[in-house]
Amino acid sequence: MEESNYQDIIKSIYNRIKEEGNPGETAKYISELAKVDGNKFGVGLKLLNGQQFGEGDYQEKFSIQSISKVLILALAYRTLGEEIWKRVDVEPSGNPFNSLYQLEADKGIPRNPFINAGALVVCDVLIDLSDNPKKYFLDFLKEVSGIKDIDFSYDIAKSELETAFRNTALTNFIKALGNIKNSPDEVLDLYCHICSIEMTCEEVCETFSFLANQGANSSNNKVIISPSQTKRINAIMQTCGFYDESGEFTFRVGLPGKSGVGGGIVAVMPKQYVVTVWSPKLNPKGNSYRGMKFLEDFTTATENSIF
Repeated sequence: MEESNYQDIIKSIYNRIKEEGNPGETAKYISELAKVDGNKFGVGLKLLNGQQFGEGDYQEKFSIQSISKVLILALAYRTLGEEIWKRVDVEPSGNPFNSLYQLEADKGIPRNPFINAGALVVCDVLIDLSDNPKKYFLDFLKEVSGIKDIDFSYDIAKSELETAFRNTALTNFIKALGNIKNSPDEVLDLYCHICSIEMTCEEVCETFSFLANQGANSSNNKVIISPSQTKRINAIMQTCGFYDESGEFTFRVGLPGKSGVGGGIVAVMPKQYVVTVWSPKLNPKGNSYRGMKFLEDFTTATENSIF
């Protein structure tokens, strides 16, 4: 479609959705996220040719939460290669993001890297790869985002650690089953810090541009991961990026994507663009209500999805 039409389409969908209801709840079980205004709503779009579009609160920072799971997977995957799949599977879980249900039957191998259990195992891998895994991740994040002063939100990380009872149980259970090698406390601390990262919709689009561009950052064409690795990460985003609502997102939107309980959703149209929506109120599955609705309407209006 004509590039000049994107802003008009974004604005039209944004205004229509903003006038409709905004059901759901913010992630109140994390005290710092409970403070966020549930009516915030922003949309950012970046085309691979460098053009950018935005509407609403797209330049306001929000907690990306589980969106960061894609980034830690990319970092671990480019270092370990196919060895990473010995520690975590690539199948949809069909269960909520913090479920313990399948772990015992699966002998401690999480169904995919985007449920909490899978991300905890990837954090364990990062600890083995670096003497300073927090700096290791931040350096990678600076590389892919171009944000030189990005840092963890220590208040958000602290608030997550204070209520991380279920993630603590997951970490210890996986440790007991032999698939976490390091201290559970160290793994959980790294996980909560990685989830605490804050970005704008505009910054998330820039950060994820390598997944739309066959593994190379769209701004400077620096190779982050290989085209084959990019294909595989996008495939897991398509099938597992929304936990037990991944099929619904594929059915309604038709793009690889990843959500976070901060209300953000990033979606990728390979070889074309990255789009990010932020709206903090979540549906019962833990995904942004307005984010899901916007992206469904966007791919319908543009007649453009991977299918």
